[in-house]
Amino acid sequence: MKDVRVGVLGATGAVGREMMNILEERNFPVSELRPLASAHSAGREMKFRGESVFVRQATPESFRGLDIVLGAAEADIARQFAPDILAAGAVFVDNSSAFRLQPEVPLVVPEINAGDVAWHSGIISNPNCSTIITLVAVKGINRLSTIKNMVASTYQAVSGAGAGGIAELAQQMQALSAGEPLVSKIFPYQIAQNLIPRIGGFTANGYTAEEMKLLNEGRKIMHLPGMRVTCTCVRVPVVRSHSISVSVYTERDLSVEEVRAQLALEDGVVLVDDPAAERYPMPLETSGQDKVFVGRIRKDMAFDNGIALWCCGDQVRKGAATNTVQIAELLLK
Repeated sequence: MKDVRVGVLGATGAVGREMMNILEERNFPVSELRPLASAHSAGREMKFRGESVFVRQATPESFRGLDIVLGAAEADIARQFAPDILAAGAVFVDNSSAFRLQPEVPLVVPEINAGDVAWHSGIISNPNCSTIITLVAVKGINRLSTIKNMVASTYQAVSGAGAGGIAELAQQMQALSAGEPLVSKIFPYQIAQNLIPRIGGFTANGYTAEEMKLLNEGRKIMHLPGMRVTCTCVRVPVVRSHSISVSVYTERDLSVEEVRAQLALEDGVVLVDDPAAERYPMPLETSGQDKVFVGRIRKDMAFDNGIALWCCGDQVRKGAATNTVQIAELLLK
């Protein structure tokens, strides 16, 4: 494909808008851009490459003539329109959770398993944002020695809950300053000056659905079906960029020095690891770009063959929109 006709399903949401920005930033060869959304958003004007494009209502006929559809809608919407996208002959690169664990659907992080794109049957899934950021951070360690187990805690920004999460944090901070009552609608508790150790609904094993994603998706992406993962997901009062504290346990013992050297070479990784100079990854530094910053690399003191590290990445970009566009770029090859 040289001139590609691209649809964006859910174009008016935060991830959809970011997809359009990244298509432009990366000079993706778009001959036609077709923003698609609900009837409520139909007719809205958006900008692409300095020109106006107008949102169309997503219907079964909306995908005719398209080559690639980027999915930025919820899982139920993705499931609803997937048959229409396939019937139109387009490839559906979907950011929702709808198809991630289906055996016939590739789940792709281009820096890790780009080759899996080759066996798609019309749908390719984009992983969960924290899964992407964590795995990009540790993939270099897996090159040195196979990862057997992983323990992670995520510190996830309010923008992961959409624009409403950002607004709620801002409103609560203003209310605290003014001594006014706080209102919580997006999150179950006050998020300003607080942490909430629950993202997603609880499952029968006591973990949340969000926490299970790192295990289930990580095994599929890394081609490590026996990898064991314990994860705790926490919502924090940060606007943008997720952070993850992770310990990985490998088949052979690795030194901190060889891990640092390998991560410095990894595509998609920026090594920020100089404790003496107070240099380590932080959300403020990683927002608005597509690399995963990794630092605080040290030996795990609890178990043998363990390495502990800290990483941060922009969950709207690399954790969602950019990774989806990168998958679309693989299709061009």
